[in-house]
Amino acid sequence: MTDSFEDFASELTDIKEEGLARIASLVRQQLAFEARVSFLEQELADAKKNLKEVAENQLPSAMAEYGMAKVKMDDGSEIAVSKFYSASIPKARQEEAFDWLRDNGHESLIKNQVAVSFGRSEDTVAQLLMDRLQAEGFETQQKVWVEPMTLKAFVKEQVEGGAPIPSDLFGVYIGEQAKIKRK
Repeated sequence: MTDSFEDFASELTDIKEEGLARIASLVRQQLAFEARVSFLEQELADAKKNLKEVAENQLPSAMAEYGMAKVKMDDGSEIAVSKFYSASIPKARQEEAFDWLRDNGHESLIKNQVAVSFGRSEDTVAQLLMDRLQAEGFETQQKVWVEPMTLKAFVKEQVEGGAPIPSDLFGVYIGEQAKIKRK
């Protein structure tokens, strides 16, 4: 019986060591992949920053300096500089921005969402109107916002139409960007 117990114990030790070795190997692989992903994400962020600098600053400036609006390359690619618009409402100034939109007749840009959370088996209660839910003591959440693409289009329309718009309030940024069309 001693032989079989010792054999059994030896097998368990071998299995344990093999399993631990495999797990340790997989842990090292995961750590290596995590480090590689982190490195590549940083490299991608740097590449995006460099691309933005060339496409939005250096190339448009160089083309403007030489009086060029469009350039055609030997390979058939075409580079043209065009304006682009960007806008975002800072959280800290959201109410002020919404008030400005309302005061200037642009309230239709503002989205307003009311949401109510229900537990299981409350489907019938969910059909009640908002005021009725509040009267019954349910917590409600309200979300008010302007869609980013809608704001961007609005800012472009206002600026190009010559209408005044508070740039700081809407985080307006107007830049130029070189776009390359490949053959």
